[in-house]
Amino acid sequence: MTREERQRIVDTSNSSSSGEDEARPVVRRRSIRDTVLAPPKEDTGCCNPSSTPHRFLALVFMCLLGFGSYFCYDNPGALQDVFQKELDLNSTEFTLIYSIYSWPNIVLCFVGGFLIDRVFGIRLGTIIYMLIVLVGQLIFATGGVLGHFWLMIIGRFVFGIGAESLAVAQNSYAVLWFKGKELNMVFGLQLSVARFGSTVNFWIMQPLYGYVSKSYAGYTGLGVALFLASTTCVMSLICTLILGWMDKRAERILKRNNNPGGEIAKLSDIVTFKMDFWMVSVVCVAYYVAIFPFVALGQAFFVNNFHMTPDEANTVNSIVYLISAIASPLFGFIIDKVGRNVTWVFCATISTFVAHALLTFTHLDPYIGMSIMGLSYSMLAASLWPLVSLIVPEYQLGTAYGFCQSVQNLGLAVVTIVAGIIVDSSGGSHFWLQLFFMLFLLISLMATCAIWAYNRKHQGNLNMSPAQRATYHTSISIRRATVDRRPLLGH
Repeated sequence: MTREERQRIVDTSNSSSSGEDEARPVVRRRSIRDTVLAPPKEDTGCCNPSSTPHRFLALVFMCLLGFGSYFCYDNPGALQDVFQKELDLNSTEFTLIYSIYSWPNIVLCFVGGFLIDRVFGIRLGTIIYMLIVLVGQLIFATGGVLGHFWLMIIGRFVFGIGAESLAVAQNSYAVLWFKGKELNMVFGLQLSVARFGSTVNFWIMQPLYGYVSKSYAGYTGLGVALFLASTTCVMSLICTLILGWMDKRAERILKRNNNPGGEIAKLSDIVTFKMDFWMVSVVCVAYYVAIFPFVALGQAFFVNNFHMTPDEANTVNSIVYLISAIASPLFGFIIDKVGRNVTWVFCATISTFVAHALLTFTHLDPYIGMSIMGLSYSMLAASLWPLVSLIVPEYQLGTAYGFCQSVQNLGLAVVTIVAGIIVDSSGGSHFWLQLFFMLFLLISLMATCAIWAYNRKHQGNLNMSPAQRATYHTSISIRRATVDRRPLLGH
């Protein structure tokens, strides 16, 4: 397929000037103007859905809808010592809490994205997935109160079904409201709020459990603390409902058409995606398995390697998320201005490798390595995820983002279990585990180089500046319009 055929998100509307042309049916292709909010006719000022204040108000709810799921996702990591003591778990059993979250999403994220594209729509799909998250957390907390580990595993399984599909919906909302504008910054800000949720979790869950345990002993106190944590999911559900109302209003006022060509998303669309998309998926897997499993087992790592207390270990372990909460929107803003997304992904992978090396082979203050990791993580998230919107057509975005989440969860499900086995078989040592994570970062680095080489060979726009992309899209539009008119002119 030619370079022109790959660029789907450009304006290629046909124009005709003759009566014969008017009689011929015109197939209208994808246009940036079709998917970027246009000025409405019935509202003005901040009530205008296309105005900057209104879009950023929607962004507030867009970010908060993921806060609860990220807060509750890392509840076990913040209370690792409590889980292992009160439920009598070893490291392998503890990591099952995280891996069971990922297993269903190997398939369901892909299906969940497809359901958003084809069945539910983004508004209903987001509400359904948020409800599943809340139900899963409540089951998880109930298992804690009763001391039934098997019930807690079921709860995490249900929680995972909703949480990852919710992330797909969140990405689709971001592209719908901000495509062609501040998209890199928006992805960074979404990550910022989500990771702030994880950071707050690491800050308050130990003190919260300590307070609750004064009234409820043992695993019952653990369950009560998890019930209190579920209130963040209720807050996110309320934000989901408000955002759905705002989006329905914007669609009515702006007469928004997200699929002017009438294309229908199909599960088989995945086989039409090109190599650059597949390499982005590889980066999603290889990079994130060096972050999330590390944080999940981080408390024990810092207690054993740096002789910290559990509270001190939680504090340093939360640095990755705290820094990403601050740095992600800043990196997104910078990338919106300078572009070069692939270069940023490359730099993020290199610096994350350095962070793991410092934590493994040196005795430097662990805050240094974790700070570098937090900055790198922010840089990658702000630059990697927007690449998908540059590669695939908009009507396939839910499917594409769902597939990325699916393969990421496959990696997390497998690697998290393997990580626990490595720690147990090493007598609690994390040295070999760190080497294991660094190997995946090398794979991520090679995949990034493959993206750059493929994009350069096909003269794509993934590593262009914003000005170069604008010129590129204009030239493609003119070229396509010329090709489309050629049979009419010849006649």
